[in-house]
Amino acid sequence: MLNKRKSIALLGSTGSIGTQALDVIASNPEHFSVEVLTAQNNADLLIEQAIRFKPNVVVIGNGDQYERVKNALWPHAIKVYTGDEALTSVVQMDSIDVVLTALVGYSGLKPTIKAIEAGKNIALANKETLVVAGELITKLASEKGVNIYPIDSEHSAIFQCLVGEFHNKIEKIILTASGGPFRGKKREELSQVTKAQALKHPNWSMGAKITIDSATLMNKGLEVIEAKWLFGLSADQVDVVVHPQSIIHSMIQFEDGSIKAQMGLPDMRLPIQFALTYPDRLKNNFPRFDFTQYPSLTFEKPDTETFRNLALSFEALRKGGNMPCVLNAANEIAVAEFLNDKIGFLKMSDVVEQCLAKMDYIKHPTLADYVQTDKETRIKALELIN
Repeated sequence: MLNKRKSIALLGSTGSIGTQALDVIASNPEHFSVEVLTAQNNADLLIEQAIRFKPNVVVIGNGDQYERVKNALWPHAIKVYTGDEALTSVVQMDSIDVVLTALVGYSGLKPTIKAIEAGKNIALANKETLVVAGELITKLASEKGVNIYPIDSEHSAIFQCLVGEFHNKIEKIILTASGGPFRGKKREELSQVTKAQALKHPNWSMGAKITIDSATLMNKGLEVIEAKWLFGLSADQVDVVVHPQSIIHSMIQFEDGSIKAQMGLPDMRLPIQFALTYPDRLKNNFPRFDFTQYPSLTFEKPDTETFRNLALSFEALRKGGNMPCVLNAANEIAVAEFLNDKIGFLKMSDVVEQCLAKMDYIKHPTLADYVQTDKETRIKALELIN
């Protein structure tokens, strides 16, 4: 059982992961307290959360909302800051035990780096941090003696399967994918896909960006790259299988051929709780899986010809260097433009593929190289779209 109440900094508290993390924290007040809450734009929800959880510090990314948040929280003696510098500063506070990074996309990179430099353990829901700069992040975490606990359901599943097995060699891991809302459809059927259709995920309730990534299988591609860094694997040791029911969250095959799987209903609160409580498991009242309700669990190969983002992700992983950073930046622009009705569904993969072909390759990038690559790729992606 947890022997110390953990103080949590929650980056991205108003998003899907952030709100579910607060559900976990609220259910276990004897084990967790909230030290920091941050959000980019959703000032109303941030204010509501701050009044309820009484953090020491709140950061609102959008400076236009700063005065409103500050005035609302002044009677509660909660410090309020704004901007990127404030975000990278507060994660270093001595009072923080764990930094839960639930920011969307590239924005999670710098605060995660600063938290690791300050020796904070990381509960990571922001896969893009390891996609963009996996080599840098894992090296820094090793140097600082910092643990990175994955929150993605797939990586949490692998991590849970590894408990008690860290001395045994992994032959491969098998990441499961739901297949998204367009599983089984061919390219010609996807040419007229609408934003509303793409935002209807069959199993999970997530934010808009990750839901679109799931529909294009880019989310699974990003998870493949993240898994390489989390678990010290090569590209050939990571496999993907489509499992429409989303009950088996991922599997490990050891060198003796044995396979371990982690199962459960699709509920992000479980991997969030496990990341915050490891190595302990806390009792909860989450819905339980009933085998009789799922008489059939099915599996199939992903269609990488139709959903090219998964193949492009493996390509970027194998090439290494700054190519995963290019992949991520191009995809973030493509998804944003799709959500703004500027490009079609299939065009997103075109933009990513063209950026991978056109951007300069850097074999051993520094942080400055990653920052420049991200900036230049976004410019190139917008040029390709416009």
